[in-house]
Amino acid sequence: MKIALVLDDSLDRPDGVQQYVLSVGRYLASVGHDVHYVCSSATRTDLEQPLHSLVGNFHVSFNGNGLSIPRVASRRALREFVARERFDVFHIQTPHSPLFSARLVRQARRVQGRAVTIVGTFHILPNGRIASLGTRLLGLVLRHNLRAFDRFCAVSAPAADFARRVFGIDARVIGIPIPVDLLAAAGAKGRASRVGSTRLHLAFLGRLVQRKGSLEFVEAVAALEPRVRDRVRVTIGGRGPLAADLEGAIEAHGLQAVVEMAGFVPEEDKAAFYGAADIAVFPATGGESFGIVLTEAMASGSGVVVGGDNPGYRSVLGDSPDVLVDPGDTAAFAATLARLIADPSLRASIRADQEARVREFDVAVVGPKIEALYATP
Repeated sequence: MKIALVLDDSLDRPDGVQQYVLSVGRYLASVGHDVHYVCSSATRTDLEQPLHSLVGNFHVSFNGNGLSIPRVASRRALREFVARERFDVFHIQTPHSPLFSARLVRQARRVQGRAVTIVGTFHILPNGRIASLGTRLLGLVLRHNLRAFDRFCAVSAPAADFARRVFGIDARVIGIPIPVDLLAAAGAKGRASRVGSTRLHLAFLGRLVQRKGSLEFVEAVAALEPRVRDRVRVTIGGRGPLAADLEGAIEAHGLQAVVEMAGFVPEEDKAAFYGAADIAVFPATGGESFGIVLTEAMASGSGVVVGGDNPGYRSVLGDSPDVLVDPGDTAAFAATLARLIADPSLRASIRADQEARVREFDVAVVGPKIEALYATP
């Protein structure tokens, strides 16, 4: 099949939806399909599959994320693109923009009719009233356009439930695929750095924004008893508007000898970063539809992966209180960390469970489910 993976945002960004698109694209190409990426304002030249950047974009903030929103796409240009390329499948990342992807869907139906299959992956789970209201309004705008789709999937059960309630979409749950074995191999250098260490390594990696919980992580470390804190070192990777606040909190609590700010971690170094962590901590406060960072950390060999107690992260980690934290409850958050730090047998048990759990998201398992979505009547 000739498949267009369509994204309103730019593929130059390293966020979760982009990772999904690239991971799906690599799998589909590996099994013989002709894969094309279709997006807004992308300039990267490192992709093996063709990249079509069909419209410019501008930047906004939504659901705690920075997003690149497409400008109004020319109907004529989209119609000519569809007629020239003659894709068998358009795979749209939803909810999508009325200004680009929705117009592309309409042109695909007008040019190719029912000869083309249009599917969507629903990604979002809003965080807060404003994001929820904005998404509901978008659902009203897209209601007619969604009828042009053949079928949908969602990256998690919570995302599927939200799609059903707000958009009227019946989406089967298919998680985000990751290359488990490749990540395990790439994380080996990080795992080797833990051997013989006298202090457990706690690590966070993500955007330094309020929703990701990095400040709450520092507060929980500060709340550890001194004898427990002396047993650990902490690394915070990432960049964002909270960097100065984090540095201030580290100084205010006297944690300079405990907490290191690592700054931006390139994509190719992430697996080693995760592998170096005895406990990888991702205390997101909400707005997570899945948790690709959790699966990547598990696959890369983090000793234990801990996440914020939100629906998307629970869909990956399960319901065990040993690996779920309320970022807003500093005392309870610190108690969970202290319990994991003190109990190597507990960490080993959790690690065994997470090694098995992450296999459910391996590209060899998830990829065929996505491929089948294109052909399922």
